[in-house]
Amino acid sequence: MEKLMKPAEYAQELGISRQAVYAKIKRGILTAKNVEGKLYIVVDNESTGETPSHEKETTVITKKPVLTHTNTSVAPSADVKDYKALLKAKDETISVLKGTVKDLKKSNKQISTTLKGEIDLLKEAFYEMRTLYVHQLEQKKSQEAIEVISEAESMDAEEERWIGLKKFFKQHKITNEKEQVKITKRLKKAYRAGDERIMGVEDKLKFNANKSYKDILK
Repeated sequence: MEKLMKPAEYAQELGISRQAVYAKIKRGILTAKNVEGKLYIVVDNESTGETPSHEKETTVITKKPVLTHTNTSVAPSADVKDYKALLKAKDETISVLKGTVKDLKKSNKQISTTLKGEIDLLKEAFYEMRTLYVHQLEQKKSQEAIEVISEAESMDAEEERWIGLKKFFKQHKITNEKEQVKITKRLKKAYRAGDERIMGVEDKLKFNANKSYKDILK
């Protein structure tokens, strides 16, 4: 006759864990039935320890020792059977736990591999960004240096554009002293008239070397 038992009750009766009971259900060793949303183990009288009357009688008969002149045989006791069943249940529980540990190790290995890959990607991105930043910084410094040099050259060119009277005569190859006196008077007159080619610096005249003075030198 079938009987329904809760997994916890069945586990307590056999002295095993509920995980082992669920493992038996999963492997098809135990038959389970869903009743009103709850899981029950389907057992019969034999599995729960209830033995029919004729089997009980047979058991009593077999328990009697049979003695001969050569040996003595005794039927296995119920305690030995229970002990073997308990060992078998414990072995199944250990097997289930080993499988769970194996799955956990596999999952942890996959997680570790994934994390290592992500870390490597972050390192590569960091090095690429650092290299790009250094390159841009070097370009910026080079550009600033070029601008400073260009500005200095412009200032030097600006200063060199204005020359004194001696350089003016040398540039136009005026070596005769009388000619120099005459040209000097003309230059001073042009300066007083507001000629932009000539400027006064500390009571001295400066001349723009890039301009033409044909009108004064003729």
